[in-house]
Amino acid sequence: MKSLLLFSSLLMLSGVSAQAQEDFSIGMVTDVGGIDDKSFNQGAWEGMQRWGEEHDKEQGLDSFSYFQSDTEADYITNLNLAAQNNLDIVFAIGYKLQPAVQETAEQYPEQYFGMVDSVVDLPNVASLNFADEEAAFLAGVAAATTTQTNKVGFVGGVEGVVIDKFEAGFVAGVQAVDESIDIEIQYAGSFTDPSIGRTIAATMYSNDIDVIFHASGPTGNGVFSEAKDLVSIDPNRDLWVIGVDLDQSAEGELEIDGETRNINLTSTLKNTGNAIHSFSNTMMEEGFEPGIQWFNLANDGVGIAEGRLTDESLEIIEGYKQQIIDGDIEVPDAPE
Repeated sequence: MKSLLLFSSLLMLSGVSAQAQEDFSIGMVTDVGGIDDKSFNQGAWEGMQRWGEEHDKEQGLDSFSYFQSDTEADYITNLNLAAQNNLDIVFAIGYKLQPAVQETAEQYPEQYFGMVDSVVDLPNVASLNFADEEAAFLAGVAAATTTQTNKVGFVGGVEGVVIDKFEAGFVAGVQAVDESIDIEIQYAGSFTDPSIGRTIAATMYSNDIDVIFHASGPTGNGVFSEAKDLVSIDPNRDLWVIGVDLDQSAEGELEIDGETRNINLTSTLKNTGNAIHSFSNTMMEEGFEPGIQWFNLANDGVGIAEGRLTDESLEIIEGYKQQIIDGDIEVPDAPE
């Protein structure tokens, strides 16, 4: 079986005909956050839409489409459904789909998959991974150069190898600026429960933390809601939220006495859309290539939004960014 799979991969590596390029189709299976999660699922879908527009394709199973997972039980069903529709490649969005991709890719050896944010070591799977710790490091620098209380917080969704990277990078970034800053770390145990995010944020803000970085998907919407409510009650409070995966400025906007204010300091950027767009074009033109591909600060796979950062903070962040790209700073990808 392995030799047949390898032979199939080698055939694809030889290139794709003009007709095959014209008929090329891609799909994605979401995590439970869905395509409007204001996070990496949404970013992935926006990249797929951009790819469709670039190639004059309309959304559909013969061009580009998505399969919505409402619960984790939907992963296998959706991956099977996508494979049965003979798409050229099916992207699985999020590390939680890894076991399902492993199983489905073995069941459909002639179907190609893109595993986003994890690794599946099979010849019909490409693993697209991101140096989230590098972007999180810059978020830590942003928090450290902004806090007025010398207290910052981190809210994670579910502990694991992916969110560990966000925590480790954030802590390293804060400490690189000022080791005396207190950092409180809490996990919600969920990526889809804004009420828990709100509760954690309320406790943190009541303890004089004034900047919270969340890496918790829709759970983080509760962090934004709590910060906005507190600022609405007392406009003199300078409270901030650092968003994740997409520029979450829209989540931080509020109106006070007829004036617009935004409590989204900045957001880390995981360019899942760019990765899917780029990989799809390369595969369409050159054929499928399995294995791990890394997206980091150096190739704009991750980054940080300008947000409401001061010029001074932006200048400091840029300096650290260049040091990371140059290899002068090695950002940890797991908590100590």
